[in-house]
Amino acid sequence: MTTLESLKETVKRELPTWLESDPAFREAILSLTANLYSRRDETNDWFHQTLEEMRRERERQDALWRKNDERLERERQEAERKWEAKQAELQALREEQNRKWEANQAELQALREEQNRKWEANQAELQASREEQNRKWEEQNRKEEEHNRKWEEQNRKWEANQAELKGLHEESLALGKRIDRSIGALGARWGLRSEKAFRDALAGILEKTFGVEVLNVSEYDDNGEVFGRPDQVEIDVLIKNGLLILCELKSSIDKAGMYIFERKARFYERRHERKANRLIVISPMIDSRAQDVARRLGIETYGEPEEVSG
Repeated sequence: MTTLESLKETVKRELPTWLESDPAFREAILSLTANLYSRRDETNDWFHQTLEEMRRERERQDALWRKNDERLERERQEAERKWEAKQAELQALREEQNRKWEANQAELQALREEQNRKWEANQAELQASREEQNRKWEEQNRKEEEHNRKWEEQNRKWEANQAELKGLHEESLALGKRIDRSIGALGARWGLRSEKAFRDALAGILEKTFGVEVLNVSEYDDNGEVFGRPDQVEIDVLIKNGLLILCELKSSIDKAGMYIFERKARFYERRHERKANRLIVISPMIDSRAQDVARRLGIETYGEPEEVSG
């Protein structure tokens, strides 16, 4: 260690003792270091000045805090006011929503009740319809049973009639030749050899049997639809219960006559724009080939007027 450093260490070690024990030495040191620090009075002035500045700063800060507190209070009150306004708005909205909900529920309830009423009315109508259908079905069954009973009764009568007819058949055969021999004489006596007289006689029987009038209609066929050339066309017309029946009343009819009657009927239908319900030929002498034609053309054939069913 150098002498200077050793001296510094000694001064550092002994200086406190020297300052305390030697007043002159202390004064000398203080004078020597006076320019390095402030005096006590200066220090006191600075300290008081600092305290005053701190007081003023505190007052300024307090004023700022008060202003801030006042601003926060105003903001808190404004926030509370807005909160209360918002709550009031929400409450009004809830009440409005509740009112709408209740109105909607009431409307839905009314709709459900209306739907239930309509459903019950529909069910009642369906039930009434089922009962009506059941009643009609039972009535139909009753009528069918009645029809079956009548049909069985008719079959029974038919069988009895057939038995009676079978008994009369042989007698009819025996009388056949005699009738054939006498028919010419009868025709001459009553005028039935005339075709018109024969037609009038058959028409009279029909009118008497069914209580209707047989009309002999004569119209001119300009286009020759019936005979292949224009000519007068005669046909017998019978109207009963709204039904149109076209008839051919002849003492005899062959295959060609059957075709002509069918053309006369179609001519009448086209001329009067009405479809006939039945086509009927009444003649005691119908050729077998004419019968075949009638079946194909849907024409009913009868030997006597009394055989015609209503």
